Amino acid sequence: MSKVVALWGAGAILVLIAAAAAAVWYMLGLPGKSFTGPPPPATRDERNLAERLKRHIVAIASKPHNVTHYAELERAAAYIEAELTALGYEPQRQVFDTDGRPVRNIEAVIPAVKSDGTPSSLVVGAHYDSDGDAPGANDNGTGTAAVIELARLLKDVTPKDKSLRLVLFVNEEAPYYQTDQMGSLRYSRRLKDRGERVAGMISLETIGFFSDAPGSQEYPIPFGLIFPSTANFISFVAMPGSRTFLHEVVAAFRRNTKIPTIGGTAPDLFEGIAWSDHWSFWHLGYPAVMVTDTALYRYPHYHTPEDTPEKVDYEKLARITIGLEKTIRDLLQ
Repeated sequence: MSKVVALWGAGAILVLIAAAAAAVWYMLGLPGKSFTGPPPPATRDERNLAERLKRHIVAIASKPHNVTHYAELERAAAYIEAELTALGYEPQRQVFDTDGRPVRNIEAVIPAVKSDGTPSSLVVGAHYDSDGDAPGANDNGTGTAAVIELARLLKDVTPKDKSLRLVLFVNEEAPYYQTDQMGSLRYSRRLKDRGERVAGMISLETIGFFSDAPGSQEYPIPFGLIFPSTANFISFVAMPGSRTFLHEVVAAFRRNTKIPTIGGTAPDLFEGIAWSDHWSFWHLGYPAVMVTDTALYRYPHYHTPEDTPEKVDYEKLARITIGLEKTIRDLLQ
């Protein structure tokens, strides 16, 4: 009898180990290979793009801009609209009131050339408000600037069966996060209400700070046991239900971009997994991915008055933006 019990116990342990390995594979397995080795020198296109990205971030995120700092929020919105208009778009506003003041999401659309009757889209977005008294250069001037430049880089694209929606969201930061006043929740609900299919949503969230110093990267438990401790990579994060879309995005990005990448699929019980506008789309059943430098897990100026434009690594931000451009082109095929 004791032998039977021992065998049963050993079998149960093997089953638990296999289940744990399968869970890790499901969460952290990604297609393709991350770039390794010394980063190549910036190309001329990347250097030129870096200058444009810097101009946007300085204009938008040199001062705090949110409902509390309403005049600066309005200046940031007007700047975004002016840049999109100069690129030949007709930016659309989604206006709603927050604390008695009108605020707005801003959208530029490249429509699909054909449709089977049910509208479908790929959404790429970033929030343009900052937290509290933070100027928000990295969080999230970097994502905002990248969306503006993606609008320029993708101007010639001709989507076949799904429109490309480039959106700048208001009210991502506290106290509006995951409330009815969150701009991305308002926007995603509007898509849902009109029956639009969303092939996927990519949220660009705090994507401009990097370090080659050992120990510069932290993680929520238990990911520090698995991922590197040097903050020289960009991360791709999804919640359950978005794994297939995550793999499509990562595979395309890794094919096209020479920068280290990590990522995976995890439930929002892990701190930070749901901390951006992708949550709003996932919440409504749309596949969604967050692209991030991991924010507070590496950035010492997160949500502080020191989150200023000179902290951003503009050449790496340019490389990521070009990688995203090529990724979006692949996704629209």
